[in-house]
Amino acid sequence: MHFARCGAEAKVAGVIVETHNLSKHYGQLAALAECTLTIEPGEVFGLLGPNGAGKTTLIRILMGFLRPTAGWARVAGHDCERQSLAVRQAVAYLPADGALFPSMRGTEALRFFAEIRTGGDMRRSLAIAQQLDLDLSRRVSFMSTGMKQKLALAATLAAPTPIYILDEPTANLDPTVRSTVLALVAEAKRAGKTVIFSSHVLSEVEEVCDRVVILRSGRLVHTQAMDQLRTQHRIAAVLAGPLPAIPPAFQDQLLVIRRTEREIVLETPGELAPLLKWLGSLPLSDVRIEPVGLRAVYDRFHTERASPAPTPIVEPNRAAMPAVPESVA
Repeated sequence: MHFARCGAEAKVAGVIVETHNLSKHYGQLAALAECTLTIEPGEVFGLLGPNGAGKTTLIRILMGFLRPTAGWARVAGHDCERQSLAVRQAVAYLPADGALFPSMRGTEALRFFAEIRTGGDMRRSLAIAQQLDLDLSRRVSFMSTGMKQKLALAATLAAPTPIYILDEPTANLDPTVRSTVLALVAEAKRAGKTVIFSSHVLSEVEEVCDRVVILRSGRLVHTQAMDQLRTQHRIAAVLAGPLPAIPPAFQDQLLVIRRTEREIVLETPGELAPLLKWLGSLPLSDVRIEPVGLRAVYDRFHTERASPAPTPIVEPNRAAMPAVPESVA
């Protein structure tokens, strides 16, 4: 595992993590390809995608453990390749495959990680371990996989750093402890920390993240703001007759997800209430209306049975991406 030595808070205005055309190739294999993103201070930012999608490669480049083939990345104002030590001083990192000292007892391990950082707080580490219901009297070599995960979480989340990077933080934990971990992440956000949260558990990402990116085969294929997603609804219905033309007022508010002779599935990216009267006038039966949810968004990009990308009735306007500098000099 890696834990930063320096506890000084990095003060970065506007953007605390950014990448531009970031790529990592192994021969012909693109583990990461042209990834451009920005993360704001105090944001809980989710990374989604199956194994091999590029999540861990992205994290390792951010930490300076891997050198990119092309592009660049900055964390807390520092270039991840040329200033990797400064990056690690600003980050507490929980890897998915971290190792702890097997001969140490839990208390000794927490004390070690607290003492190697300027500003490390053993009391904070112990308090988090207690919240996670962790027995610190055992040696690490006699701990279960779940107990080791709790120990690593206590050491990471106690770090006095402005950024936490958590790779599969709830792996091997029971549902009660998972809820505690999510509460600790929310607490970190309230304290102004930035959290990069990589997970396969969509319900956890949906609960705790402010914004999510979906990676597929090394490419960033979708960015989703969670507050926007919570206003979206999916409308599925059986057609009892011909569907009339969409009123102009609603043409930029509906996406056709699937349409057959007998069925139509629509999504609305905005408020549902203005559409209800019009929907009531259509020749529809067996109408079902439900929140879209992160699962539906994820499935568009990753399930074999997923339908092609949604077709907008009228393509809605999208805000332009903020300009990214061409050089990190």
